[in-house]
Amino acid sequence: MTREKFIVLVQSEQGALRSFLLALCCGNQADADDIAQDALVKAYLSLGSYREKGKFRSWLFKIAHNTFINHKVSNRTFESIEATKGITATSSADTAFQHQELYMALGTLPAKERSAIVMYYMHGYSIKEIAAITDISEDAIKKQLSRGRDKLKEKLKL
Repeated sequence: MTREKFIVLVQSEQGALRSFLLALCCGNQADADDIAQDALVKAYLSLGSYREKGKFRSWLFKIAHNTFINHKVSNRTFESIEATKGITATSSADTAFQHQELYMALGTLPAKERSAIVMYYMHGYSIKEIAAITDISEDAIKKQLSRGRDKLKEKLKL
């Protein structure tokens, strides 16, 4: 793939990538932008591994997901929504986001469960696609979705 073709593909997927990472980072725009930048650099450096048979978006999201998991933000978990409220009040979270409570609840989930929930419910990926992006079995994705849903129901009191 040429550099020019990479740029065109990134431009077409950049909005979806940033939206995906913003959800994974629970509304923290600065962290999402940092991870997006890291992921795009990694993608460019890994162009040799991209096989143009597959979807560019899935390949890019896989790199972004792995970057998110490896990023220091993924190591932060919160015990309660109350703790998350305190952090988002002082961080650069997107306070205008109308589903802030959902972001706060997502912030309490382990990174892998959060990733599965975001990809499945917010970006419409199938279980099979999520398994391919995350290199985890479909059964493990189903378990992560189930656990994540249960925890979100509890946190959001649904």
